[in-house]
Amino acid sequence: MSMTIAVGDQIPDVKVQVPGASGPEAAQTGDLLGRGTVVLFGVPGAFTPTCSDHHLPGFVIRIEDLQAKGVDRVYCVSVNDAFVMGAWGQASAVDGKIGMIADGSALFTKAMGLDVDLTGGGLGVRSKRYAAILKDGVVSHLAVEDTLGLDVSSADAVLSAL
Repeated sequence: MSMTIAVGDQIPDVKVQVPGASGPEAAQTGDLLGRGTVVLFGVPGAFTPTCSDHHLPGFVIRIEDLQAKGVDRVYCVSVNDAFVMGAWGQASAVDGKIGMIADGSALFTKAMGLDVDLTGGGLGVRSKRYAAILKDGVVSHLAVEDTLGLDVSSADAVLSAL
């Protein structure tokens, strides 16, 4: 079991994909997350009920409030492929407000130490639900849900931590 990333740690620099205009594009988490004030939230799966009904929409709704508190960018990461993350972003009307990161092989999620084995539920290895505030690539706040609910990692919870 890998160690979970903690406040004060540098974000891992791992190859991921992002949905692009003509399909998946390669990206590095260091480039996406390493500059400025970034909110990163991880979800167990695109199109899953809590993620689609509450978690992602909360950040879409509160994006201007987050920006008013000095957030430069907001990213959502999930252990899904870039096609799924692109479709989920479109279905959720993120309209460029939230960056969608596809961690299809869970390399970033495992490097963060925030992977969870949901094989019993048919989902395989996925990400725990969490939210982090990053300042120039260093974790300044990390809130990991210890249940399946949405409490400490919601957009409102992140706003109160900023």
